[in-house]
Formats: sequence, C-alpha cells, structure tokens
Amino acid sequence: MCIPGSAMTPAATRPLHQLADGSRATVARVVSASPEIDAIALRRLGELGFLPGEPVQLLRRGPGGREPLAVLVGETMFALRLLEAQCIEVEGVEPPAPGGVSRAR
Repeated sequence: MCIPGSAMTPAATRPLHQLADGSRATVARVVSASPEIDAIALRRLGELGFLPGEPVQLLRRGPGGREPLAVLVGETMFALRLLEAQCIEVEGVEPPAPGGVSRAR
C-alpha cells in the first residue's frame, strides 16, 4: 500500500554518515550523493565491499567528529571521506551497544 505523498523508498534507509558512532546497519545501496562522485568512485565503494546486504558498522569519526569515518564492512575496516559515506545508504539500523563503541578485531 502506498501512502499519498510518501516516497517510494523505505523510510528506514539513511546515509551511513548519519549513524551514531558504534551503530550497526546493513548496506541497502550505493548512490551518487553529489556531482563530485562519479561512476568510478561508486564502483570503488562496491569493490571495497559496500554491497547490498553487507553488514556495516560506523566505528568512530575523526577529529572534531568529522572526517575520516572509521567503518567496518564485513570484517574489514576502512577510513571513508564524508562524501563517500554520504553515498552509502543503510537500513536496519541497530543503535550502539551499551557501554560504548565496540572495537574491530
């Protein structure tokens, strides 16, 4: 059922950079969030493992709470620029575990 005036995409999706530190989610899709991101950059994110269905966790942010963002996709940690994190849409967000951010192994 479609609610008039609602978007066709699920309301539960959001860009990765909007997650709280320590939150877990699942990659829904990778989209171009800016004219600065081209097909090559999007392909690179896919090659790194940011594919639909992959588990992802925003571990922490750089100095001042901005860049880079330390992100765990699958079992691999990456440092992403804010512009890259804005291109990764996630769903099924789980808030951080009590007691702080879990660390990568």
